[in-house]
Amino acid sequence: MNVLERYEPLIDDFEAFRAACERPLPSAVRVNTIKTTVERARRAMETADMAVEAVDWHPGVFRLPDDQPGTNWPYVHGWLHGQEEVSALPAVVLDPQSGERVWDACAAPGSKTSQLAALMDDSGLVVATDNNLGRLSALRSNAERLGVTNLAVTVEDARHHSLKPFGDPYDRVLVDVPCSCEGTVRKNPDALDNWTLDHVQGISGVQKGILGRAIEVTREGGTVVYSTCTFAPEENEAVLQHALESSPCRLVEFDCPLECTSGVTEWEEERFDDSMRRAKRIYPHHNDTGGFFCAKLEVTGG
Repeated sequence: MNVLERYEPLIDDFEAFRAACERPLPSAVRVNTIKTTVERARRAMETADMAVEAVDWHPGVFRLPDDQPGTNWPYVHGWLHGQEEVSALPAVVLDPQSGERVWDACAAPGSKTSQLAALMDDSGLVVATDNNLGRLSALRSNAERLGVTNLAVTVEDARHHSLKPFGDPYDRVLVDVPCSCEGTVRKNPDALDNWTLDHVQGISGVQKGILGRAIEVTREGGTVVYSTCTFAPEENEAVLQHALESSPCRLVEFDCPLECTSGVTEWEEERFDDSMRRAKRIYPHHNDTGGFFCAKLEVTGG
């Protein structure tokens, strides 16, 4: 846990944070409303003798205190999808509408992709991009099981995403980037074993490139949501700062349904724009979830 001690200045109750990081993460499922309703899925879980706990911020997410997500018939039938609770937040913040054009820039294995499709009533277009063929195979499998039909999949580096096959700019883009995954330590206790600052700084360059491309391919007035499962300001606020300085965009406020803190405006020797407070940091001790970071941007012009 020594890596996490670098964030003690940012966290309100560091001992509670440390203790939460050492507890196993509860399993969770999201109801797939393309195939069923929340109430029907709840009844199905009851008939399957599954112990479930509703979460208070999302009507379609349930914790499974005694079960694993994939070991029941509602999952096999595509009524449920195993998804870490806090990872359901970015799609909710993006709020895609039926009939819109949406890009999921770092899509595999498809949890958020299928959530976006469900929020859009499986209409419009969701373009899902990843450069890992193995993970894209999992995305295609998940999409088929969940009944997603408004999906186009591309194999490419998101930093060089080609809009040409899809015509007009996107209405909304989800940028849930690859990161150092510090916030997944409850699910993957060895997540920090090979942590290095060089890796954090290196991957932040990739994140900046992906976010920059997302802004380029989004229409004026469109929405981009940037998220990570890490605590590092180098991968969060610093990436947003680069976007504010190099791309036509602004950070906008949003109501976070989970307990959270604001983004930080300074870290070590760096200072960030005051609007960084509109971003949200979610720590494991706040909601008994994994750690997460989420920000919402409006594209202001070409």
